Amino acid sequence: MFNGLTQIGIITVMNLRNLPQRIGTSSVAVFGVACVVGVLIGVMSMASGFQRTMTNAGSPTTAIVMRTGATSELNSGINYEQSQLIANSPGIQRADGEPVASPELFVIVDLLKRATQSSANVPLRGVGPSAFAVRDSVKIIEGRNFEAGRNELIVGRGAHSQFANLDVGSTINFGATEWTVVGIFTAGGGLSESELWCDSRILQNAYRRGNSFQSVRVKLTAPEALSELKTAIASNPQLEMDAQLETDYLAAQAEPVSMFIKAVGYPVAILMALGAIFGAINTMYASVSTRTREIATLRALGFGSFPVAFSTLFESLVLSLIGGAVGSVIVFLLFNGYSVSTLNFSSFSQVVFDFAVTIDLLIQGVFFAAIIGLIGGLFPAIRVAKLPVATALRET
Repeated sequence: MFNGLTQIGIITVMNLRNLPQRIGTSSVAVFGVACVVGVLIGVMSMASGFQRTMTNAGSPTTAIVMRTGATSELNSGINYEQSQLIANSPGIQRADGEPVASPELFVIVDLLKRATQSSANVPLRGVGPSAFAVRDSVKIIEGRNFEAGRNELIVGRGAHSQFANLDVGSTINFGATEWTVVGIFTAGGGLSESELWCDSRILQNAYRRGNSFQSVRVKLTAPEALSELKTAIASNPQLEMDAQLETDYLAAQAEPVSMFIKAVGYPVAILMALGAIFGAINTMYASVSTRTREIATLRALGFGSFPVAFSTLFESLVLSLIGGAVGSVIVFLLFNGYSVSTLNFSSFSQVVFDFAVTIDLLIQGVFFAAIIGLIGGLFPAIRVAKLPVATALRET
């Protein structure tokens, strides 16, 4: 009567037009898929946001030098003489005749979270004036910079939003030392926004660190200058140090937490997807059951089994894609840019980051929904194809 493509088109349009009559069962399938896609994108946006925060402020022309074998700044150590030798190594930019190098001290302090009033480890970094030259993205957005020789702090935007008593003008005690918050800074959405900064000399005295540091950040003349710096450090017996690009260091720091989030998120999403698939199968079986005589009539009029089965599969796919789109939109509106803090396993301190619902994640969510729809509609479609016409016409 009609060719195969025409039959597919006619039956598919007819099925889609009849969807409002099956709104109850169809809504169950849509809701199930929306929940699965929402959970998947939500969890993955955590990993994406954390990784983005860890690497955003990294520069391909910035290197970090730490003690050989140190996996993070927390377990590194550099004395003053070594910091000067590093700063004067070849491959490092100079400004007004001085190397652009920042010896830094890194300690962990205890603060209360604004939302829960629970205790959290927060990084406090001692820096000098060169810290701003090394990190181009750091900008004071409220108040002013700390003054050298005074117990003053500036706090990152993320730390200010998540932790208590960090407003400009507030005073806070770390051990026996009282500090005054004098400014808030941004760092391009990067890791530094989770930190508190102060004068390194004051921090050394407060924590009895002598004249020592834990890392030296340097501005390279070019990314290729890293090899020149590494060679100079390796050839100096006074320097048992390793140098690496800041981007590589931050990526390595981000990996454990990102892997943990994904290791938890994917199995949860897969288990929920199995539930959504069974929901889709039940929905499509119910749809086939209520249209048994309709399907048999179409077959009796000359429509082939494949077009009828394809229309059932396509209906399942459409319902799943609608669910995927609904879940994606809801998660984007609720979570994109939502700020939280979590523990950085490498430094044992809190990192403040925003959920990042990216285009790639939205595409993954819709693709995941399509897989659910195809699997969920496959078995009902096979049943339709094998349905005996004479038996189906006698069903009520």
